[in-house]
Amino acid sequence: MRPAAGGPYEVDAVVFDMDGVLIDSRPVIENAWRDVARRHGRTVTHADIERYVHGRTGSETVALLFPDHSDSDRSAIWAEVDKVEEEALYPAVPGAVALATGLAGRGVPLALATSSWARKIEHALGGLGLLDVFSLQVTRDDVARGKPHPDPYLAACRLLGVRAHRALVFEDSVSGVRSAVAAGSVCVGIGGAELSAAGAVAVAPDFTGLGTASAPGGEGLVLTGLDAPIVIAAAGERAHG
Repeated sequence: MRPAAGGPYEVDAVVFDMDGVLIDSRPVIENAWRDVARRHGRTVTHADIERYVHGRTGSETVALLFPDHSDSDRSAIWAEVDKVEEEALYPAVPGAVALATGLAGRGVPLALATSSWARKIEHALGGLGLLDVFSLQVTRDDVARGKPHPDPYLAACRLLGVRAHRALVFEDSVSGVRSAVAAGSVCVGIGGAELSAAGAVAVAPDFTGLGTASAPGGEGLVLTGLDAPIVIAAAGERAHG
């Protein structure tokens, strides 16, 4: 984490959430849950969406929205929503592809930690040319406890071979930020001020204002466009971080 003297946050790797961070999936997800729930007799409000959908796994959402349904009925409802999400077209969050590919091109280790699943990831990231960039993935099926528990980000750090406090996370939901912070990672929020309140060290509306520059002395990269100073260590420095 950040040194007591006020120096920069120093990290060795970067972990991205997918929905709302790499892909603009919020309208698809919200409409899928509203439409499917309506077919099953449940009206889903905006408050329901914010409380029960974003930042949660589908299993949690369907259980919260349909507490009186049987397990088999909830599974069927969840499968309907999954099918909609798997087949939808997703635009990239502005600037996300450029930043992710730019970091990968500079040799920064990257991973994905998402509450989505393999078929959706392949469809969504494949359409953006990012599957190879995020070959290291933690999905909803890889952890026993999803966000806001720290498990997804701890698992991603294990895949990357870095300590959690040396990982930078990009997240768009309060639940996701809390997950990253609970893991001990440095989190940048993509969204609004509520992400700062949840523990993000800086917040940006999207990635269009973010970039990288060589750190002083040419060792590592400085992430530019944020209020918080963040330095990504050069490859040769990672063994000492």
